[in-house]
Amino acid sequence: MSVGMAAPRAAFGCDPDHSRGRQFHEPPSRTRSAFRRDCDRVIHSNAFRRLKHKTQVFVFHEGDHYRTRLTHSLEVAQIARALARQLGLDEDLTETLALAHDLGHPPFGHAGERALDACLKDAGGFDHNAQTLRVLTALEHRYPEFDGLNLTWETLEGVVKHNGPLTDRAGAPLPRYAEHGVPRGITEFNQRFDLQLWSFASLEAQVAAIADDIAYDAHDIDDGLRAGLFRINDLIEVPLVARIIAAIDRRYPGLDDGRRGADLVRELISHFIGAVAAEAERRIAETKPASANDVRRAEQALVAFPAETAKAEAEIKAFLWTRMYRAERVMKVMRDAEAIVADLFRRYCDHPSDLPPDWLPANGPVAECEADRLLRIRNFIAGMTDRYALAEHQRLFDSTPDLR
Repeated sequence: MSVGMAAPRAAFGCDPDHSRGRQFHEPPSRTRSAFRRDCDRVIHSNAFRRLKHKTQVFVFHEGDHYRTRLTHSLEVAQIARALARQLGLDEDLTETLALAHDLGHPPFGHAGERALDACLKDAGGFDHNAQTLRVLTALEHRYPEFDGLNLTWETLEGVVKHNGPLTDRAGAPLPRYAEHGVPRGITEFNQRFDLQLWSFASLEAQVAAIADDIAYDAHDIDDGLRAGLFRINDLIEVPLVARIIAAIDRRYPGLDDGRRGADLVRELISHFIGAVAAEAERRIAETKPASANDVRRAEQALVAFPAETAKAEAEIKAFLWTRMYRAERVMKVMRDAEAIVADLFRRYCDHPSDLPPDWLPANGPVAECEADRLLRIRNFIAGMTDRYALAEHQRLFDSTPDLR
C-alpha cells in the first residue's frame, strides 16, 4: 500500500463505539464519536492554548518561526494521522494523543523540567507524563460535574503508556522506573481508574509516540538550520541525510540552502513514515492481533522503526545533541531558564502568599501542610508559559535573565 492511502478500518484498532468509557458517566454525543469528543476537549482546554508560549528548543522571543510546544504538537498530529490512516487505525484517537502528549510540560522545555525535578527531589520529583495525566484528570476546570476533561479510558491509557508498559504483570516497576518507581500521580490515579500499567498501549498510542520522534528530528533540523547552529552540508555526516541531500541536489542543481533544507525536512518525514508503516505492517502480520486487546497483550511494541532506520534516527539525534542541544548559545539560555524556575519555586515555598489568590488554599497558606504546598506550587509552575514565568520572576525579583 502506498504512503498516504487509507487502509480499511482494522480490527486491531480502537473502536470508539466499544470504548471502555469515562471515569464519570456522560451521555454520548449525538454528533461525535467518543474519541472525536476527546480531541475537541483537548483542543479547547486552557493547557493546550498555553502550549503556544512554551519552549520547544528556542524561547518564544528568539524568533517567530521557531517551533513552540503548540506547533510541535500540531506537527506530531499531522504525522501521526498519516500513519494511522495507512494502518487503518482510529485517526481521532491518534490525533487526541498527539495533541495531548505535551500538556504536562513546564515552561522552558526540558530545562524547566530538570529544575522542577530537582526542586521536588524529596517529594517524588517531577515527571511530565504524570503531570499531563494530572492536567487531563484534575487541573482543567471547565465542566460543572467533574474536574479535568473526563476523557475516555483509551485516551488516558495512551497518554500514560505511549512509551510502553510501566510495570510488569505483578506491578513491579520496569527498569526505567526502577530507581524512583512509577510516578505517584500515575499510581494514585490508576487505583481509581485502572489503566493496566503492565500492558502495551493501543496502536494509536504507539503511532503518536513514534510520530513525536519523527517530528522532533525533522523540525529540530529545520530550526537548527534557521538558527545558524549548523549548515545543511554539515548534515552529510549522517548517512541517511547525506543520501537525501544528494538526491535533492541531483533533482534541483543549484538550489539555495533555504529550499534545500525545507526539501530535506519533507523527504525525511516521508522516509520515516514509510519505514514505520512497513515495519508496523510486518509486525502486525507476524503477531496477527485480532483486537486492540491483542495489541496490548503483545510481547513487543508493534509500531517501531526497522533496525536500519532506528540506527539512522539515533545518528540524527546524536548530531542534534552535539550541534544543537549542547551548543553554548542554547545551553546558556537553558541554564538561565533553570535558574528562573528554581527561583520561583523557592520563592513560593518561602512566601506562599506570593501565589495568585486563586492558587491559595481555601483556608489560607498557613493551614496547609508542607507536602500539599509543594504539590500546589508544582502545579502552578508547571502550567506557566515562558513569558508568564518571566513576568512572575520580574515581579518577585530585582533582576531577571534576558534569555538571549
